[in-house]
Amino acid sequence: MSEVINGANGRKPIRILLVGRHEMILTALRMLIESQDGMRVIGEASDRNEAVSVTAMKQPDIILFDLHPGNEDGVDFIPDLHAAAKDARVLVLVGVSDPNANTRATLLGAVGVLSKQENAAVLIKALEKVSLGEAWIDRSTLASVLTELSRRNGGGETDYDAAKIATLTDRERQVVSLVCTGLKNKEIADRLFISESTVRHHLSSIFSKLGVACRLDLIIYANRQGLVDLAAPGHPSSSLANERASSRP
Repeated sequence: MSEVINGANGRKPIRILLVGRHEMILTALRMLIESQDGMRVIGEASDRNEAVSVTAMKQPDIILFDLHPGNEDGVDFIPDLHAAAKDARVLVLVGVSDPNANTRATLLGAVGVLSKQENAAVLIKALEKVSLGEAWIDRSTLASVLTELSRRNGGGETDYDAAKIATLTDRERQVVSLVCTGLKNKEIADRLFISESTVRHHLSSIFSKLGVACRLDLIIYANRQGLVDLAAPGHPSSSLANERASSRP
């Protein structure tokens, strides 16, 4: 029997895999998620091996990872999950705000980190946004990620990166700058006096030229390569709400 069941809007449901140690928490998450139209829990896993195996078999859209307190190293197998299902997006639930754990999870490939202290409505909204290709990452975590990437790369460009950046047109550079200030497609279109479809076209070209997959990757790449300075005082990006950036052109 096929697992595909369309929601009321006719679209395929968001297929979610739950990963965590505590059965009670997973049961509560399952009940919450399956009470929502357009969302389905397609499996559960309690440890690394099972999570990778089920991910490979089920190919979920989202992996909701309940991070056990005191086990921050548990996020180390996020890359294995991506290897098992390259299109799956990982959203991590954390019990206590830990900037280091949040940054680590994001650097390893999580597209969202959400505190368990948030209410159910926020979790559902995060799942919806992540399913649409957006990132759910707070401002401080993104700043830490950018700082760490800059440290790792020495803040400079390789010849290869310089060559990729040189292929950008002046207009594409303008779009990159505006994306990094947190503007959405319509706002960019209004600012540059072009259509939204033209903005989407520019973004597709930018993603292809720079080898990035989404707006969050573009923001990180642009900062790392010095295309923009997100940390500069007064830069509009310093006030980005929730630091969420859609991967859709």
